[in-house]
Amino acid sequence: MADKNVNWDSLPVEIVTQILIRLPIKSIIISTSVCKTWKSLIQNPTFIPTHLHHSINNNNHHHLLFRLCQDGKEIYALHNDDDDDFTEHTRFDFPFHAVNDNTFRVVGTCNGLVCLSDDLIVNKVHHFFLWNPCVRKFVKLPYPNLTYKTHGGVSASIGFGFDAKTNDYKVVRMVNLPNPNSNSKNLRRDRPKVEVYTLSTGEWRMVTAALPPICTVLGLQQVAFVNGALHWLAFRWTDDDLIYHFVLVFELEDEVFREIQLPELPGYENTYDLDGPVSVYKNCLALFKKRYYRHYRIDFFENKEGSSDQNIWVMKEYGVASSWTKVFTITDQDPDMPFAIGFRRNGEFVLQVESGQLISVDVGNQKMKDLGISSDKNAFVDSYVESLVLLDKAANGAVTY
Repeated sequence: MADKNVNWDSLPVEIVTQILIRLPIKSIIISTSVCKTWKSLIQNPTFIPTHLHHSINNNNHHHLLFRLCQDGKEIYALHNDDDDDFTEHTRFDFPFHAVNDNTFRVVGTCNGLVCLSDDLIVNKVHHFFLWNPCVRKFVKLPYPNLTYKTHGGVSASIGFGFDAKTNDYKVVRMVNLPNPNSNSKNLRRDRPKVEVYTLSTGEWRMVTAALPPICTVLGLQQVAFVNGALHWLAFRWTDDDLIYHFVLVFELEDEVFREIQLPELPGYENTYDLDGPVSVYKNCLALFKKRYYRHYRIDFFENKEGSSDQNIWVMKEYGVASSWTKVFTITDQDPDMPFAIGFRRNGEFVLQVESGQLISVDVGNQKMKDLGISSDKNAFVDSYVESLVLLDKAANGAVTY
């Protein structure tokens, strides 16, 4: 009779590795309890990127991560993006509900990590986390250098991405400090301060080798990680006292700044306000441009009329301003019209309507589909790949819950 006691350590490491990288995350976590050899192999820093690379290149199941707010409670869930019924794949336990009873927003996602911030309330001490819900681990970031406590009413915009050169994850804060000469043109000549948190060191540091251009970065906007760089919508005043909008680019590898010109916007001189986040569309830079118009009647005391539109632009060739292409336009007489929040893998984009319901819109035939998902406010959607990142970070402050 064959020996029923299987010696798992006797299998060649190469074979075990090829088996494990093909398993789903839950099965890999269970495999860490099989034997010490397997646990050591799985938690090895070289295995984690190998598994991630295999998942990205061979994954036939694509998911969207949703951050929703329903009845005051935050919900984080994966839905099957390739499923016609858009079924829920996984709902994650959210470990941060008790942090000062604050509401979090998603700064961004990258390689299975979710960057969270509770900076929706201004002029307070904020908390930042890197969270991998698949392995139930998170890292709480230390307080940054530039805060309301240290500098007063700062305005910060945050981005999150991956530095492929150092195999490291970075959180970047673009901070506009308060200017005591707010009534002078000096306010228009300030540069944002930039600080970077790296996961490998667990610390914030100021970026001083390269200076950003003189500009203002819009706070609490969604920041796009594309082509190894973070992208912000920014503006500056020209010598003619006009506002010039552009995309501010920060390369994560070399930590240098660039600018990308925005598409031509007819009627820009009549624009009362111009905003909209940058996003990612099939690994291309995308832009949701929302414009508000105000038309005043001759009689000052009569009502004011208003209208707005939202154009969705895609940069077909990265870095080439002439390749900006408008793929869709939404028009409405109500400034509270539906707004775009993200894209699906098939190229459809996701809108949130006034009722909170989320719908997807086919750019080609402009057909709309109710996703059967709703959110009170601050909804977020982005492509998501399950990973083991942080599984090896117990010694570097990663918390298991």
